[in-house]
Amino acid sequence: MREPINTEILPEKAILVGLITPKQDAEREKEYLDELSFLVDTAGAIPVKRFVQRMEMPDSRTYVGSGKLASIKEYIAENTIDIAVFDDELSPSQIRNIEKELECKILDRNSLILDIFAKRAKTAYAKTQVELAQLEYMLPRLTRLWTHLSKQRGGIGFRGPGEKEIETDRRVIRQRISLLKEKLKIIDKQMATQRGNRESLVRVALVGYTNVGKSTIMNLVSKSEVFAENKLFATLDTTVRKVVIGNLPFLLSDTVGFIRKLPVGLVESFKSTLDEVREADIILHIVDVSHSNFEEQINVVTKTLQEINASDKPTIMVFNKIDAYHFIERDPFDIVPATRENLSLDDLSKTWMSKENMPGIFISAKEKQNIDGLKTMLYAWVKDIHVKRYPFNNFFY
Repeated sequence: MREPINTEILPEKAILVGLITPKQDAEREKEYLDELSFLVDTAGAIPVKRFVQRMEMPDSRTYVGSGKLASIKEYIAENTIDIAVFDDELSPSQIRNIEKELECKILDRNSLILDIFAKRAKTAYAKTQVELAQLEYMLPRLTRLWTHLSKQRGGIGFRGPGEKEIETDRRVIRQRISLLKEKLKIIDKQMATQRGNRESLVRVALVGYTNVGKSTIMNLVSKSEVFAENKLFATLDTTVRKVVIGNLPFLLSDTVGFIRKLPVGLVESFKSTLDEVREADIILHIVDVSHSNFEEQINVVTKTLQEINASDKPTIMVFNKIDAYHFIERDPFDIVPATRENLSLDDLSKTWMSKENMPGIFISAKEKQNIDGLKTMLYAWVKDIHVKRYPFNNFFY
């Protein structure tokens, strides 16, 4: 009797490549590669090793120096590595040069994020947005897809047809991009109409760095079942739920998470999704307070809000994951000034609030700590807007 054939597809193995530069020290690069490793894991591959080089700036030809590239090539050959993932955006020529040397699949941070978005996209709208961003990213990098022509039969006799085929593909892609943009315009109008139909209710939008717990908070506040997972970009489509707190109804929307170095094409193609944020009355900015560098994540989100003209909204800072927050208790007689690692949650609360002068609250969505406090604060803010907007419709307070 024949043994059953194993059709299981093994996950691809990946190495990570990053740089330490005058603008990016070793500690920050480690954090960036930790995030890149999480991205690789989210995409379904296995990160097995990291390569880091200290340079003044990325090499214009191969990102890293020739010696480091040789070490990477040797490791790839000895360990059957499928993918080399670089922590920054690579130019088309860099991709070609690196691919020629390493002879494996080459991804940069942008292409990896695009791949995750494509994997996560479920609705026709999200798929259209992701496809547009992918095609716009692919267009200038198209030539590397035809390197197989020279490998198969050499350049002679295939240079002309190859180039013509590339030009044909470019035209097809440009036409597809135009078609997708027109399709998104139609969807934009439809979504604008839907948002217009909801104008009778105050609108609250959840924003934050990816994987900070927005969807979990959405589920707790709205008592719904929005998909939540400990992966990056678990939510792509905006989810809107009607919420009632103390007989006061309002709309709560959960949006795509932000991330540093987010591809420009994604921000543009997800314009309609981000319109939910732009047109919200109140923003709940969710922060993972347990993250070692949460302040930089706050800055990334704030910068993105500025880019989409939504930074002037009334904002509540919601510091989530207090259950995972740890600090090193300091000797009270130590004369050395306390660092971020020495601050208790109470100290951090006082420091942050006095520095930013912005309303905030500390919670744990996972352990359901202080969720009632969040609801109370949210109720007060929504009520204030509702009273001003509908002064003759306040009978239920």
